[in-house]
Amino acid sequence: MCASTMEKISDQEKKELFENLEKGCSARVPLRWGVNPRIILLNPELNRAGYTFEQYYHDPRVMCEVQAHFYEYCHRVLSTVSDMPEELPEEWSLYVDNQNIYDAAYFGAPVEFRAGQVPATREFLTEDDAEDFLKRDFSRPLENPWIRERLEFHRQMCEVAESFEYLGRKGTVRPFSVGFDGPVTVATNLFGENIHFLLGDEPELAVKVMQVITDAVLIRNKALANLHSKWEKGACGGLADDSIQLIGVDTYEKYVLPLHAYWYEQTAVAGAKRGIHLCGDATRHFPMIHERLGVTAFDTGFPVDHGWLRKQLGDDVMISGGPEVAILQNGTPAACAKRTREILESGVKSGRRFCLREGNNLPPCVPLENLRAVYQACLEYGWHE
Repeated sequence: MCASTMEKISDQEKKELFENLEKGCSARVPLRWGVNPRIILLNPELNRAGYTFEQYYHDPRVMCEVQAHFYEYCHRVLSTVSDMPEELPEEWSLYVDNQNIYDAAYFGAPVEFRAGQVPATREFLTEDDAEDFLKRDFSRPLENPWIRERLEFHRQMCEVAESFEYLGRKGTVRPFSVGFDGPVTVATNLFGENIHFLLGDEPELAVKVMQVITDAVLIRNKALANLHSKWEKGACGGLADDSIQLIGVDTYEKYVLPLHAYWYEQTAVAGAKRGIHLCGDATRHFPMIHERLGVTAFDTGFPVDHGWLRKQLGDDVMISGGPEVAILQNGTPAACAKRTREILESGVKSGRRFCLREGNNLPPCVPLENLRAVYQACLEYGWHE
């Protein structure tokens, strides 16, 4: 079965697509875009007020406004070029958006705001600082300067939300929380290339640094969860660690895999399904992660050979991925459609556990016609036999 022209698909049909994807019985590969408010802030056509990321980060009213605009764009525009829902929510689900700086900033890395970019942090530690880092006290996370600052911002955002309204809808601010970008990634944020020199010169010391980072994050995340409810292990296990693309398979197995296993054990109940987000050139690690850690859902980036990956992981593993963002941003609609068809015909659909998206995270200013071309290709070539 295929569709030769763009067709109107109801929100209920879209919802069922994703429900059946989880069951392994979807009729078609669903498409969802991985997006966040940067597509508004860094697109002059959408950022009508001209807000900067620095304003967004420091002004709670700006954050509420931008997020509501972002949700509107997702439901009213991106829903026409994906299987994302069209109907607007009854209220806006607002949150303190720290992008990807939260781990490094928590450990003291300087936060920088660069024109045309998302917030970033700068590495500030060297190999010589490793021993001192191990001596730091991370037992009182709520006294951490960055956490105190962002909790205060959350309080202010809640105050703004009491009177905030957009398109006749109120906003509710979620409890403040942060995730974890993984031990290798956070160590790289803090030490730069020095953590990798340390892995080569003194691997035991490097592992101690990454263990301290992991334990400190666990303490922090539990403390934040306990501010609004009682922390409990999750029903599903999740992890990200993009920087493992910088290390070899042997190094991963010996020094990092045990840290990843520890994270899953500490954060999810026994027997929970496990997923992982890994951008970059990291697929060489995926078979080991699947076999040794029991991970059954992989959110991928670029570069990825989707057909090879399906053969390596088997039909029961969930894979999310799709066209490289460079093609989406700079290519023609024909090129986007061609690449999408290549992926869908690579064998990755086997098992009916593939979700199409960009590889990875939709950048600002992607031409809408390119996204439409991907969705059209999905409607033509995404059907299961």
